Amino acid sequence: MSLSSLRFEPAQKPWRRSLGFGPIAVDYPLLITLLIVAGIGLVVLYSAVGESGGAMLRQGIRLGAGLAAFFALAQVPPRYFRVWTPWLYVGVLGLLLVVMLAGEIGGGARRWLDLGFVSFQPSELMKLAVPMMVAWYLHERTLPPRLGHLLVVTLIVAVPALLIAKQPDLGTALLIVAAGGLTILLAGISLKIMAGGLLAALIAAPIVWQFFMLDYQRARVLTFLDPSRDPGGSGWNIIQSQIAIGSGGTFGKGWLNGTQAHLDFLPEPSTDFIFALMGEELGLLGLATLLVLYLVLVGRGLYIAVEAQDTFTRLLAGSLSLTFFFYVFVNAGMVSGLLPVVGVPLPLVSAGGTSMVTLLAGFGMLAAISRHRKLLAP
Repeated sequence: MSLSSLRFEPAQKPWRRSLGFGPIAVDYPLLITLLIVAGIGLVVLYSAVGESGGAMLRQGIRLGAGLAAFFALAQVPPRYFRVWTPWLYVGVLGLLLVVMLAGEIGGGARRWLDLGFVSFQPSELMKLAVPMMVAWYLHERTLPPRLGHLLVVTLIVAVPALLIAKQPDLGTALLIVAAGGLTILLAGISLKIMAGGLLAALIAAPIVWQFFMLDYQRARVLTFLDPSRDPGGSGWNIIQSQIAIGSGGTFGKGWLNGTQAHLDFLPEPSTDFIFALMGEELGLLGLATLLVLYLVLVGRGLYIAVEAQDTFTRLLAGSLSLTFFFYVFVNAGMVSGLLPVVGVPLPLVSAGGTSMVTLLAGFGMLAAISRHRKLLAP
């Protein structure tokens, strides 16, 4: 046998073999849909920021950082997510305490940590840490969870939610409660406990209204019930948002031709109310296209959850997918007048750095769960 006929396979590095890394691989249906949504977001945002090249460059850098996180996490075996979860949760909880003591104040709220070269919101990281921690806790316990386990999970969710609500950031606090709650629902829960939880929420509502909600938060709820009660004040935002969406009709006024945002009638057109700007410029057809793409992402995530290999990955994938749906539902409902205004950005479309990176990191974990499922499949 000649040496030329021999084939030598390159030895795999021990650390790569031990961690389960291989060639770069991703869930392509997930990645392609994410890129399409992010591309639509850049197009809409260009109009929302008044055709500002600087703002678009910053958003492009954020998107690039988010995609880097997506690809990096997509290569990690999901068992390491379970190992890292308690450390992540405790670390982000510590960051929330730092924010409370020494966070940067902006717009009357203390939500940011300024590291000099970058500022970020630790509360955004809790959108990942909470469902991961709940899934981690329930992983080796009997499902559906018992009452004692539910009390522990409630504490896991409530502590960061209260810290974030004190910043104040009621919108993010509600999203974190939703993330934890959806994870519990996926784990299974008896009808008696659900009824008891609903009753407790109804009893607690007046207490929260009186002692925990600020004046402007109460005004948002009252404005949701009747925007016309203060059309020039607290009702202004939602009225202008509804005008923008309604004036777009079926096909919209055309890209860059929206008047509500460009004439400064529509508040926060690049963040909380970008859905309304999109409705004005691209019409019902544009909004429906975006919503269908969102549903594709949610559906793909739920499919990955169903095919996941263990309780932790199944709960994590399902909660990340349904929480993403909840983000979209709250923002769309908020700007159309179906829900109170709580300051929730439109995922992957609104301007924002920490939110963009966190969302794409979550989808990176979904891609990792999907890849792990394929590796173990017979």
